[in-house]
Amino acid sequence: MTVREQNYPASPTQTPVPLPDRTRDITIEPSQQQASQPKTGDRRFAQPKLRLKIHDLGHPGAAKFLNAVNAATVVSAAVENVLRLLYRSPSDGDTTVPPTRSVTIVLRDMGGVAYTTGTDLDDDHKAIHFSLNYINSISPASRLKDEITGVITHELVHCYQWDAQGTCPGGLIEGIADWVRLNCNLSPPHWKRETGGDWDRGYQHTAYFLQYLELRFGEGTIRRLNDKLRNDKYKAECFWPELFGQSVDKLFGDYVKKAKDEDGDLCSQ
Repeated sequence: MTVREQNYPASPTQTPVPLPDRTRDITIEPSQQQASQPKTGDRRFAQPKLRLKIHDLGHPGAAKFLNAVNAATVVSAAVENVLRLLYRSPSDGDTTVPPTRSVTIVLRDMGGVAYTTGTDLDDDHKAIHFSLNYINSISPASRLKDEITGVITHELVHCYQWDAQGTCPGGLIEGIADWVRLNCNLSPPHWKRETGGDWDRGYQHTAYFLQYLELRFGEGTIRRLNDKLRNDKYKAECFWPELFGQSVDKLFGDYVKKAKDEDGDLCSQ
């Protein structure tokens, strides 16, 4: 889940320029999922204040979390990865990052996996609620660190992505979050490209479509898509043609065809 009630200050609208089509050069390989590391000399993004709250230290999920990860280093590194993938270097004067001042990881007994909200203080302070029950259920034990890091990374995207003044489709919001997770090499073993249904089913389904766009139109494509969600309200008939020169239905159709050509019938599941 993500925070949908935020209204960020409007900034001057930039005129989008369609990106180059590199369809002929694309092969979607697992080895391409890991994004490049920051270049030497790049100034780091400012880190928010990071906090950890554990509601029940006696819960077996709490012990598994504390034994599997160093929360300070894992969350700090995840913030850097999210900002690296969604924004240009902070030395770039055109980079505008949402004003997230603090992030609190709240481990508690609850259903589901995780969700992100603002706090009572204001929406510049975020809380990621993470289920102790889910952490306790992660199996095998060798998956604990990567799964915990993957969930935290996904939720941190919701602390830093733009959402078209609350009008962005939920499937795209969640797809961007899983796209970042995918490009941090934190995708679970069960993830695979699936082409059935609409493009905005969300999560990994949409994430693989976004990865196709990143590879087809070049590095920084999803960064640019996120930036376009900063100023204007989302209108599908304008949003995709202004970015790519064609509709999202045409783009997704191209993706489905390419995925089926590469993977056969497995993609349609």
